[in-house]
Amino acid sequence: MDTNPMIAETVEVDLGGRAVAVPKGGLYDRYRMDTDLATVAADPRVRGVDFFRALPKTQVQSAIGPTRTPNFYYAMSKAQLTYLAPIAALRSRLPGGLDPLQIVPGVGLFSVVFFRYDVCDIDFYTEATVGIAVRPARHGRLGAADLLASLGNDSMHAYVLSLPVNTEIAHIRGHDGYGFPKWVTEIDVDIDQRRTTATVANDEGGTDIAIDVATPKQKQVPSGTRVSTLTSYTEFNGGWNATLSQTNVLAEGSKLLPGLASLTLGSGRLSDDVRSLRPIRALRLDVVTECQNALHIPVPVSFPAK
Repeated sequence: MDTNPMIAETVEVDLGGRAVAVPKGGLYDRYRMDTDLATVAADPRVRGVDFFRALPKTQVQSAIGPTRTPNFYYAMSKAQLTYLAPIAALRSRLPGGLDPLQIVPGVGLFSVVFFRYDVCDIDFYTEATVGIAVRPARHGRLGAADLLASLGNDSMHAYVLSLPVNTEIAHIRGHDGYGFPKWVTEIDVDIDQRRTTATVANDEGGTDIAIDVATPKQKQVPSGTRVSTLTSYTEFNGGWNATLSQTNVLAEGSKLLPGLASLTLGSGRLSDDVRSLRPIRALRLDVVTECQNALHIPVPVSFPAK
């Protein structure tokens, strides 16, 4: 399992009435989601904190008790494989009220994404997800500009099928506080300028899903000039919610048509999700070796009546 070698001891904290072990002396232990930006700025892994200064936190009452939002990720990396898939397969996995994003007649998109969060408000963890690209709730006719923005990963809307993590605090906050389909498992993610590898374990300790590819050539991006958004829909607390995630990209690279061999499917919930979507082919590989993120608290959203 990926662990942070800098912090080995843990302490117990209360999270919505549940005792959770977190790294002793870590950001959550010290700041409880109200992290001192000057402390973060001194960390050599963090490019800077200007992105976060423009996003002041607010105190809110959530499903896991009082907390501060957004959740800040100060140094992270991610790898995303986007696939073409039949609309019928995508629609079969979506709840009523959501429609898959259709790029050509009969064809839509889904993505498999691996994350590594080196410095964040709830400390180091890793994550993986399978999500379907959808049209915005209560959409009208999707314009060409909206479609191009979605294809360029600048403004996406998605329905998440699975979202495992490797720490209990990330599990409870994501599942109980946001309504995401999260569970805890071993997830190893290693992303650098040369290679991108990730492995997610299944319930038996074998491989659920994995990736091992050459990292596309990275382009450095000035902070604040390439901020993408993702809106994820979840059924939560008896209604629908939308969760906004803003990513400040600092170094990125892409490869078109990387081939299905980029992803290894084993046995488990993630690989089952991918197979159920009947991928046609991989459309593109996006690797971001350096970025930052602000994850906002979910807000209620209404879906069209059926």
